[in-house]
Amino acid sequence: MRTVCYMIVLAASASFAQTAPALRPIPPPGIALSPTDRAELGRRLQSLQSATAALAGNPLLPDVLIYQEAVRYALENNEFFKADEILKAHNLLSHGMERAQLLSEGKAPWTTATGLVVRGYVSKIDRSIQPYGLVIPASYSANLPHRWRLDAWFHGRGETLSEVNFLTERESRPGEFTPPHAIVLHLYGRYCNASRFAGEIDFEEALAATRRQYAIDDNRILVRGFSMGGASAWDIGTHHAGRWAAVAPGAGFSETIAFLKLDLTKPDAPFPWEQKLWRMYDATEYALNLSNTSTVAYNGDQDGQKQAADAMEAAMAKHGIALTRVTGPQTGHRYHPQSKIEINEKLDAIAAIGRDPYPRQILFTTFTLAYNRMKWLIVDSLEQHWERARIEASIEDNQSVKITTSNTAALSLDFGPGGAPLSLNSKATISIDNQTLSAPAPQSDRSWRIHLRKAGGRWALAASPTQPGLHKTHSLQGPIDHAFMDSFLIVKPSGTPSHADTAKWVEGEQVRAIREWRKQFRGEPQVTDDFNVTEAQIASSNLILWGDPGSNKILARIAAQLPIQWTSEGIQIGAQIYPKSHAAILIYPNPLNPSKYVVINSGFTFREYDFLNNARQTPKLPDWAIIDTSVPAGPRYPGKVAAAGFFNEEWQLGANQ
Repeated sequence: MRTVCYMIVLAASASFAQTAPALRPIPPPGIALSPTDRAELGRRLQSLQSATAALAGNPLLPDVLIYQEAVRYALENNEFFKADEILKAHNLLSHGMERAQLLSEGKAPWTTATGLVVRGYVSKIDRSIQPYGLVIPASYSANLPHRWRLDAWFHGRGETLSEVNFLTERESRPGEFTPPHAIVLHLYGRYCNASRFAGEIDFEEALAATRRQYAIDDNRILVRGFSMGGASAWDIGTHHAGRWAAVAPGAGFSETIAFLKLDLTKPDAPFPWEQKLWRMYDATEYALNLSNTSTVAYNGDQDGQKQAADAMEAAMAKHGIALTRVTGPQTGHRYHPQSKIEINEKLDAIAAIGRDPYPRQILFTTFTLAYNRMKWLIVDSLEQHWERARIEASIEDNQSVKITTSNTAALSLDFGPGGAPLSLNSKATISIDNQTLSAPAPQSDRSWRIHLRKAGGRWALAASPTQPGLHKTHSLQGPIDHAFMDSFLIVKPSGTPSHADTAKWVEGEQVRAIREWRKQFRGEPQVTDDFNVTEAQIASSNLILWGDPGSNKILARIAAQLPIQWTSEGIQIGAQIYPKSHAAILIYPNPLNPSKYVVINSGFTFREYDFLNNARQTPKLPDWAIIDTSVPAGPRYPGKVAAAGFFNEEWQLGANQ
């Protein structure tokens, strides 16, 4: 077992201050509907609900439900922001009824339509219906022996971008760019989060849905966006660079400190673990990965958000990459017409060549196994999370591969059929960190998968990318927010709490977590009582448990196997005991199903202060935290953070905790 020190931080009261400017609600409150408008919308919604109920089980039903859910959400959550949105809702109900009628007749003409098309999918996260928009070129035909370029477009910040407004816009406006003979995918992104957390998964799910329905060329996918969407493009582009033919951000932001003008010397500076967790999304930290794709950045010369490209240009230069920039002359926060032509010329040329899925050299950096792949290189284990890992891998000739690593404990080389450029007739030689290993030759179809693991400072071939026991792995590495990027189930307590002092806090935070999920990530969490949890739910979902072992039956089943204990004196973590007025928050592999998480007493961790600026929407708590609930929850933290830290790579407390 590696001995690694993971931090424990006792929060000083000065650092804890939950001061913030007067906060406006996000999204803002809607206008009041007249009784007549509300009744008529409700009547028509009920008719559509009856029609969709009769279509249960139809695989195309989400393409109808997007209209139904958009209007339902707006009615139930007071999300009509302007009077004209009432007519928009009526139009959407008409479109939904039209599709429902066609589907009942076995017809679905929108699936082969060109032009502006809106569609939907069922999200794995919360089973909600999520919309996306498409621009299908007039030249498209599923019958042609051709695969099509796809440009993914990330929208800018819009605090009133309800589902009603998104669908209306996507049915009436093609967007900023419509390349000829290319499909454009417009992401809703679960509202207004810069494609972070569940917004990031929305992109993955919408892209997967589009690939199922249309003939997409996986080597000609481009990611683009402007303003908040530019930030999305920087994030998605750098973290998954090997998947894209090109990355084309416009304006936006690309890191945290400079964009937010933070002074880290002030008493109210973000906690050290927050600063470490900026490495989850700061694109500047992942700039090296743009070695594996093509990048074209844009900003107006008078746009304050040119800072995003300035920061990326400096970060890329450290790795020897010269950033291609297009600048709009005498232009603020918009695209200059001539710049659009120049951008299109560059991207069209790149797309015509397409992505190389099996290049001879890969340069890759990451801080977390959440982002662990670059083309044919997969990082399976780190020596220490949230510190930089860097890997350079190259095909030297037809028999040898050279790899150099840092902060890497296990990796795989993964070439699909036709991918490996090595000889089939003799063993391969792998030189890794000045060691030489002999490996089997590729299969006859030129597929090749090799696993390597380091132990005691020495590399060796491994039979599997995983190893027995608890270890941080891809999709099971934390922090707390990561549990909300896959299927999750909120489990409410039904019993008497062991620590009654925290019961009111638990109830308030649980209600808030459910409410804010709807507002910020535009879904409805799956919620159940502890006595109703099924084995199927344990097998399929991350469990979000509220309460303590006295109040929550599921938590009682697993409490003895968790690294934090509830005692008669309070909460114990390591040798430290905190009074009963303190509550535990943590993420950990579920002892009932170690392939899924269990989270105790937390929803997503950024709060009301952070809703106001997308660059602040980063993880606020690490793997575990102890909260002093005698201090009220506020717009930055769920109470006073008495202590917090990360588990080590074996999901245990470090020696200094």
